[in-house]
Amino acid sequence: MSRIDALFQNKLAVLNIGAETFKTELGLQGAAALQLEWKPPAGGKQELIKALDQLTDLEKIEAANAKAVEIIISARPVLVDVDTALNVVPGMTKHTILHAGPPVTWEKMAGPMKGAVIGALIYEGLAQTEEEAVELAASGKIRFAPCHEHDAVGPMAGILSASMPVQIIENKTHGNFAYCSLNEGLGKVLRFGAYGEEVITRLKWIETELGPILKAAVKLSGGIDIRSLIAQAVQMGDECHNRNKAGTSMFIRTITPYLLRAGADPEATIRVIEFINSNDHFFLNLSMPACKAALDAAHGIENSTVVTTMCRNGVEFGIRVSGCPGNTWFTGPAQMIQGLMFPGYTMEDANPDIGDSAITETCGIGGFAMGGAPAIVQFVGGSVEDALGYSQKMFEITLGENPNYANPNLNFRGASTGIDVRKVIASGILPIINTGMAHRNAGIGQVGAGLVRPPVECFEKALLALAEQIK
Repeated sequence: MSRIDALFQNKLAVLNIGAETFKTELGLQGAAALQLEWKPPAGGKQELIKALDQLTDLEKIEAANAKAVEIIISARPVLVDVDTALNVVPGMTKHTILHAGPPVTWEKMAGPMKGAVIGALIYEGLAQTEEEAVELAASGKIRFAPCHEHDAVGPMAGILSASMPVQIIENKTHGNFAYCSLNEGLGKVLRFGAYGEEVITRLKWIETELGPILKAAVKLSGGIDIRSLIAQAVQMGDECHNRNKAGTSMFIRTITPYLLRAGADPEATIRVIEFINSNDHFFLNLSMPACKAALDAAHGIENSTVVTTMCRNGVEFGIRVSGCPGNTWFTGPAQMIQGLMFPGYTMEDANPDIGDSAITETCGIGGFAMGGAPAIVQFVGGSVEDALGYSQKMFEITLGENPNYANPNLNFRGASTGIDVRKVIASGILPIINTGMAHRNAGIGQVGAGLVRPPVECFEKALLALAEQIK
């Protein structure tokens, strides 16, 4: 009996690649069949396959990527000061407004971002009314630029203007700095596009009381190690993007003794502590610049295919890649977030994806760390199994694991770190991001939360640019 004949004497187990109909039919006939989830690399697009082939197994790329990942993992972001944006943010002027995401003009801005710009212009005293602010924003006298191009990040609309206090993060390992505003809390807030009197009053209080008192406390502390706080938070159920309860609690525990010694009016100190304590998202504006400082240090490494920025402005999603110099952006349309709506709202109310907070996922936490933050599914939707699955899947598109941010639910495996443009295109797996949803109209605020992925166009454009650049 031939080997072929002998094979068919045994009960067959079939591995099916392609249309699942064949597996179904085999099952109806009593045959064991397993469906392999397989897609052609790069979606079968010949131009992308050619680029992948060109960028595979090049020693100079592997060396550059190893360097980038090591820089990210070795970063030690420390909160060293709080100061006025005009004093410390590179390139900031009295007529500069920084925003979230890749570059966008006033005319093309989403509703929440336009509302936040209006609020910032009124807050700065450059306009007195909504009408004056709109006229000024459209006049060309205001310079708009991405926070990311000025060593800064901002949640949601991400608006940063000259008089706003910023938290200053120093990457002690590599010597670079990152900046972020102070979190305003929830409700009617600037980052969601609100600009009413209560919003401006709160911003002025942050400028005149919260900022100076926090500055004095941070100076007394000698610096607060944010990497250490993130490391502890991800082992306490946070993913440090949409869940920051542990991070905020530990920050309060760390900063309070210095707040009490800062010499401020006791009632003012109480207001500061109560404000931070009432705002579970306060730590987000520390985790974001901490991730920014780590990733910026890894930006600009020749031949590297590591993603160093993911962000969105409510109209477009943008990425930057380490091996593409300066502020080279690769963009695609901002996607709609899928998740849970707050009572009274529907998906029609939601704006497309917006904010710089995806810097957390870029660094390996946020949505990438949901497996260690099971409670987050009550906010963004899905199940605990889904959260674990997302975290495990992200290892397929990254180059390393960050032991500083170990996930207890994955047997303390380090956070998946170093998104590789090549792996994203080859696998067809896009990064997972958990995020809040802003109402598409200015001033209404958050209407839900959920999950979103970048448009694949960003990574396709980046891959082709890298193939053109790296020979």
